[in-house]
Amino acid sequence: MIYEGSCHCGNVAFEVEGEFSEALDCNCSLCRRRGGLLAFVPREKLVLKTPEENISTYTFNRHVIRHHFCAKCGIAPFGEGVAPNGAAMASINLRCIPAIDLGTLKVTAYDGAAH
Repeated sequence: MIYEGSCHCGNVAFEVEGEFSEALDCNCSLCRRRGGLLAFVPREKLVLKTPEENISTYTFNRHVIRHHFCAKCGIAPFGEGVAPNGAAMASINLRCIPAIDLGTLKVTAYDGAAH
């Protein structure tokens, strides 16, 4: 299924293909502050619908994940990185996809603070 998502103001919008029934709730220093619910897809399943220059990016720690956010409203709809097998991945903040009923997701805690 293809879903539409965006930041709050719509300055960063995307489409993503996937079946989302589960999400990770990470407790790393960034995720616990921003409160996202994450799902992961191959990078090619994410299509940016707004200009790339609308995206701001933050990296920290080992600087291997590019955490993208909107400089206008501050919402972080997705990030990019590489899976352990070397494949390009996107982490989708499922809270940024209005069509997903968050109450139906199986949410798994992930101890990102320990990594």
